Amino acid sequence: MREQRESDSLVGPHGGAVRPPAIGTQGVVASAHGLATLAGLRCLLDGGNAVDAGVAVAATLSVVEPFMSGPAGGGGYLLFYEAAEGRLHALNYLGHAPRAAEPTLWSDQEDLHDDPRASTVPGPLAGWLAALERFGTMDRGRVFRDAIDNAERGWPLSPFGGRTLEEQAERLGRFASSRRVFLPGGRIPRVGEIVPQPELAQSYREVVEGGRDAFYRGQLGERFVRGVQEAGGILTMEDLADFEVEWREPIGVDYRGHRVSTLPPECSGVQYLESLKILEAFDVAGFEHNSAEYLHLVLETIKLASADRARFAMDRDVPVELLLDPRYVGERRALIDRERAAPSEGERYRRDKLGAVGPGDPLRYRRDNTTHFEVVDRDQNVVAVTQSHGGLWGGGLVAGDTGMTVNNFLYWQDINLESPNRLRPGARGEMPMAPCIVTRDGRPVLGIGTPGSYGILQTTLQMLLNHLDFGMNVQAAIEAPRVRAFEGTLVDVEGRVSPEARAGLTERGHEVNVLPDWSWTVGGGQGVAINQETGVLTGGADPRRDGTAIGW
Repeated sequence: MREQRESDSLVGPHGGAVRPPAIGTQGVVASAHGLATLAGLRCLLDGGNAVDAGVAVAATLSVVEPFMSGPAGGGGYLLFYEAAEGRLHALNYLGHAPRAAEPTLWSDQEDLHDDPRASTVPGPLAGWLAALERFGTMDRGRVFRDAIDNAERGWPLSPFGGRTLEEQAERLGRFASSRRVFLPGGRIPRVGEIVPQPELAQSYREVVEGGRDAFYRGQLGERFVRGVQEAGGILTMEDLADFEVEWREPIGVDYRGHRVSTLPPECSGVQYLESLKILEAFDVAGFEHNSAEYLHLVLETIKLASADRARFAMDRDVPVELLLDPRYVGERRALIDRERAAPSEGERYRRDKLGAVGPGDPLRYRRDNTTHFEVVDRDQNVVAVTQSHGGLWGGGLVAGDTGMTVNNFLYWQDINLESPNRLRPGARGEMPMAPCIVTRDGRPVLGIGTPGSYGILQTTLQMLLNHLDFGMNVQAAIEAPRVRAFEGTLVDVEGRVSPEARAGLTERGHEVNVLPDWSWTVGGGQGVAINQETGVLTGGADPRRDGTAIGW
């Protein structure tokens, strides 16, 4: 890691960041909304640990960022560094496909996006409660308190939330239950207007009272399933009752004296782990940050690792360790042409490989909707969570009178029966959510992650390089301009990347699509960093969305 050079493509006064990092010694919370961050901080102030605070954040995000995640979302991944044991734990709470979810129900992949049949079993509630039961210190009533209060009082609509609601009003308007919650009186609420969610508040009270069984085996679940089925969905109470979360062993790689860890497949984090191992042989810190030469190398690395992830991550005959083996990584690294962009098959498995640049996918941004948050407490326990509805407001359906938005997670499994990630009844599919915790000498130094569909695996890589190689503080690492590779040689580039760098990418054969200077379509990262020498904790939150970090 090196000191940041003046030539780097950052312009803010705080080590290159526009916002100062949050700072503290007793705890830091970073999430996609200030009220959710505050809910987590209040738990820490009341003596809770990072898991207590993390569940409070997750439940509150469901109220104030309802378009990204919720208790009936498709699921998520949690990484937890347990300071007392010096150990990482990984929790997979992805929902599995309903028993009746046969690929033959759909003729086209896009049909799954707006279909109530495309819901997996909701995973978040089970995940939150499992983490709380194993590692939390507070009771459910205290942890869910702020979420219930915010739902009862109402969600103050931010400009980002308002734009999202306006864009998705037609989808929400298809269902009377969704109109009742998010389009009261048949109109789109104005920015700054308060939108109460009393039905969600009541559902949370039932969870506080009855725990997991209130939803997965009880009356709350029955009302939820009835609401899904009345809209044409195929979820059943048997599907809910069968659901179990899974504690897994994390996977990781060594990178320049650090250990970078995430979850194993079905999590797609192996892509950025392989990317790091490919890049380890290069003097990354010697490049000018976000120069054409640097970005070209990163993009070509991403294409190689993405192709491996799409083909092998869900292949049980190919252990993930083989993708990270130095010999294999060396073979892949040798394929990089430092002067010319190679065509990519894109982010998902394709039956027909691309031999030339194909058309873009203008609808992709409406599908890239997830949330990420980080918590570190006074004992240096660290929680990193990524969870999602799938699409904006999932499938757009609020289930009956529960106030819970139904996910459309089956979209992320393939109806193409040749795909390693093909849809299988009762099974989980691959998901690109991939939280990350970095340790050095066994102690945590960074937790970071982002929403953004398969872009998660590219944005997380860039944030890691920004911090570990270029020495940026966590806020600057999150704010720095980003790129994202798509099919063929198409690449999205934020407008803050210099014209010279963009021209250099074009000269190397990249088809450059220039985004706004600050584009939410390349993610909304959150992170926490721990200085093991001083004990100082810092946090970063992405201004591309409603991200807020607070230190104590």
